[in-house]
Order: sequence, then C-alpha cells, then structure tokens
Amino acid sequence: MKTVVVTGGAGYIGSHMVQALRRAGYRPVAVDNLSQGHPAAVSSADLLVEDLADRGAVRSILRRHRPSAIMHFAASCLVGESVENPLHYYRNNVSTTLTLLEIAMESGVPRFVFSSSAAVYGEPEEVPITETHPTRPINPYGWSKLMGERILLDAARAYGLGVVAFRYFNAAGADPQAGLGEDHRPETHLLPLAVRAAIHGEPPLTVHGSDYDTRDGSCIRDYIHVSDLTAAHLLGLRHLEEDGEGGVFNLGTETGTSVKELIAEVEKTTALPVPYEMGPRRAGDPAVLVASGAKAKEVLGWEPQRTLEEMIRSTYEFARRRPDGYPDLIPQGLEPQPVPQRVDED
Repeated sequence: MKTVVVTGGAGYIGSHMVQALRRAGYRPVAVDNLSQGHPAAVSSADLLVEDLADRGAVRSILRRHRPSAIMHFAASCLVGESVENPLHYYRNNVSTTLTLLEIAMESGVPRFVFSSSAAVYGEPEEVPITETHPTRPINPYGWSKLMGERILLDAARAYGLGVVAFRYFNAAGADPQAGLGEDHRPETHLLPLAVRAAIHGEPPLTVHGSDYDTRDGSCIRDYIHVSDLTAAHLLGLRHLEEDGEGGVFNLGTETGTSVKELIAEVEKTTALPVPYEMGPRRAGDPAVLVASGAKAKEVLGWEPQRTLEEMIRSTYEFARRRPDGYPDLIPQGLEPQPVPQRVDED
C-alpha cells in the first residue's frame, strides 16, 4: 500500500482527497496545522497536527512515513486578504512550498502534486482559458500560486522530480455521505453562502459587483465539484507513477455561470428564496474565469462528471446535516504545538 502525504488534509479539498486516496487503495497521511482545517473531517488515525513552517517536523514526517508522493493543498486562499496582507501569502504559500520541496527531495520523495489556481491567469484575454494562456496574476494570491508552480517545475527539470500542478477554477459541492463538506471560517465561497442564506433567510448574501462586462453585470465563474477535483488528482498521481510527463493542467467544466445565475439555480434546486444584496467589487476579482479542460482530457483521461445541480444539492445536504458546520472540538493529543523559532538541523 503506497503512502501519500496530504498537506492541508483536514481542509475542504484536502479532506475529500484523503477519502478518495483511501478508496483507491492508498494510505493517506493528512498533515494540517488546523488553522483552517477541521479534525472531524479526517480520521484521527490519518491526521498529524503539524505546521509546515517547522522544518524538523516536516523532515520527521517524511522520514517516518516514506511517502511515494506528496499532495500539497495547504495554503492561504482569500483573494481580498492577499491584497491586504501580501507578505503573509508569500510566506505561507511560497516559503512553505519551498521548504516542503527541499525536504521532500532530501528524503527521496519522487512525486509532487500541487494545488494551484486559475488566479495565475489574471484577466483572461480569451475564454475558455487554456494552459498556454499568458499568466499575469492581478492579486498576491495568484502570484503566490504561480511562484509555487515555477519552483516545482524548475525542480522537475533540474532534478527529475515528477510534478503535476492543477489550476482549479471554482471548487464547489460536498460528499455528505462521507460527512464531508465546505466549512471555512469565515466562509467566503459563494455556493455555501448562498445555500446558508436560503436555509436561514439571513444574513442576506452579498453579490460583489454589478458592473462587470458580463451578460448580467456579475462575475462569471466555472464551478467544478470537489469530487471531480479529487478524481483528477488521482489520475495525475497515476500518470506520474507510470512515468508520464508532468506539467500544469486546468480543472474546470468549460461552462461559465454568473453569480446571479448561481443564485437562481440555488433557488430552483432547494425551492427556497436566496435573499441577497448588491455590494461593491472585491479587489483582485477578474470578470470572467472559464477553463478549457482539453489538456486534462487528452493527457490524463479526465472529464468532470457532476453537474451544477449536484454541486448545489450536495452542498445543501451537508448544510442541513451539519447546520453549525464541523464541531470545534479537537481530540486530546491532537492539539497544535507551537512552531519553534529555530530548529536544529542534523
């Protein structure tokens, strides 16, 4: 049974990945500092509460578990926050990726699957966006992801490391049967906010921007089910295991949905009204982001399987089953430890 270390494994996408790996016959080891992740989202047997800034802890994990691959999901991911606090994003997203990569190579880990973002493209010149589209991020979050890609791909060329980087468009949906769903604190993603507004009636959802150059003035995004994302990661991992050439791949559905259209779909699927109000644009938000998935289909044999209705319905089911989200209780023995200011190297 091959071991895969999943950083950010107690987070939204990471916890779904841990489940997918286990179902596929791998042994997942989730590493999370629980700053955003939830211990209830992953079995305590699979979870190590550590911070990637602690080089000694990372080295110990990789030496002890000897993974065949790392899947790196741990990152800060709020566009607006990245504009307000860019140094945090470069430290947390870029510096920790470099640390993890250095220790992975030192420990002989041969494969690295990286969670990137459509934010690397900035304002698109054409849609759907292909992987050859110019990368010109318009916010520090996008730059931090592009820097992470660059570091990993340069290491792949120089040292023979197997690297796949997936540029997500808008992850959505849940796996309520497995008790998994989206529970960010604070929640900033549109679909869970719209579903919560529908269920509770308040507070109203805020639509950020009504004057974009789109068909109804609101932003257009490409929504992809989180389970389709994890399926792509499994295919990417197997591609590397078969000595396939790495690189970057978009993950999207090639279909754009505006914010107002999504609200209408939530109302249709749940049979509940979604109260909302118009607000100003958010800094760093492009008007349209829609993916081309042709490369992932051609190289990996991947195609998204789940519809927007399924994303909405699964999000609604999770919200009804867990109206307060995941419990905050951290099991005894899993409390995060302070990161030392200095770790002696051996």
